Amino acid sequence: MAMASTAVEKIISDKVGRRVSAGEFVECPVDFAYCHDGTGVLVIDALKRMGVERIRDPDSFSIVFDHSVPPYSDQAATLQARVRKFAREQGLKKFHDMGEGICHEVVPEKGYVAPGMVVFGADSHTCTLGSFALFSTGVGATDLAFILATGKTWMKVPETIRVECRGTLREAVSSKDLILEITRVIGTDGATYKALEFAGEAVRAMSQSSRMTMSNMAVEMGAKTGFIEADEKTVAFLGRDGKRFSSDSGAFHELVEVDAGSLEPCVACPGSVANVKPVREVEGAHVDQAFLGSCTNGRYEDLYEAARILRGRRVHQDTRMIVVPASKEVHMKAQRDGLLDIFLEAGAMIGVTGCGPCLGVHMGVIGENEVAVSTSNRNFIGRMGARSSSVYLASPQTVAASAVEGKITDPRRFLR
Repeated sequence: MAMASTAVEKIISDKVGRRVSAGEFVECPVDFAYCHDGTGVLVIDALKRMGVERIRDPDSFSIVFDHSVPPYSDQAATLQARVRKFAREQGLKKFHDMGEGICHEVVPEKGYVAPGMVVFGADSHTCTLGSFALFSTGVGATDLAFILATGKTWMKVPETIRVECRGTLREAVSSKDLILEITRVIGTDGATYKALEFAGEAVRAMSQSSRMTMSNMAVEMGAKTGFIEADEKTVAFLGRDGKRFSSDSGAFHELVEVDAGSLEPCVACPGSVANVKPVREVEGAHVDQAFLGSCTNGRYEDLYEAARILRGRRVHQDTRMIVVPASKEVHMKAQRDGLLDIFLEAGAMIGVTGCGPCLGVHMGVIGENEVAVSTSNRNFIGRMGARSSSVYLASPQTVAASAVEGKITDPRRFLR
């Protein structure tokens, strides 16, 4: 009888050309790779050190400017100019300059990837693309340079933890609340070098955007990727299908069960993504800045849910709110549908499409002892600014409600 395999094992087996199993070290062909302006120069330098003048396949590589958009210093602008020159010299057709969006959003929006692929990116949140039923993970610039030079990489086949999400999410509870709860259960290193596979009724019911939020935060538990099986929603988002693989029962390293149906809005409290509590337990904590955006929650659906709460209301006078769409596509649709007007009328600012203040270097850095509530994915000390500042991670609904009240607020109060 054939041994049971996980979807991730099957994808890697398909690329390697033989059956592989968790724990094995393999040399694996890579279908697609990408980086951003923050890691692009490091990749170029690594290629130079290797003596590589031409990358192997320019069509299977994308560079997206998203971190320093627009550049916040002359150094940042100079580095971007170097990456542009490299893109021209290499004949990169999939180069996206400033204003196109965040790499993890642009790559699937453009249909560069498909189910069954192996994808590597020079950014830790490359795991986001696992929501498209492929294997994707983040690597350092040197590893990415090797992939660009050879079309393959070595890797250890990861074990898979299946996360079964039972029940359906209630009103004002989103996939962000669910992934925060899963992070609380598994911990920040409970899935180190494992693949997470999100499944169950709650995941099947989700939009593709919501699934991307789930997979995006897999790395916050130490995971290599956050795999979700493909369906018609996956294909509709990408505009293409690929090779679909599903896990055999009994192939998992571990099973984690989460009751999604009983979940309520929650936040990751300052200092750790796993420091998760129901919003009602921390309600009333003062908020200086509310940020809606990032590769976690900057998609149209996120903006729409926040706008439902902000419509006809004002951001609190002691709080500032920054909204940054994850891509130009998202920005344009939000503009067409009047969402941006709702934000502006509420007193929020609209930022240039990209990573925004998430990385803590520009476009809304927070000061000494200030508190932010953010839809992004990291809240360790000093992440969004001063070391004495604090960051709560929350859903778009909770961020919008908190912006209106000027303090951490349960969004259900606005949606009854």
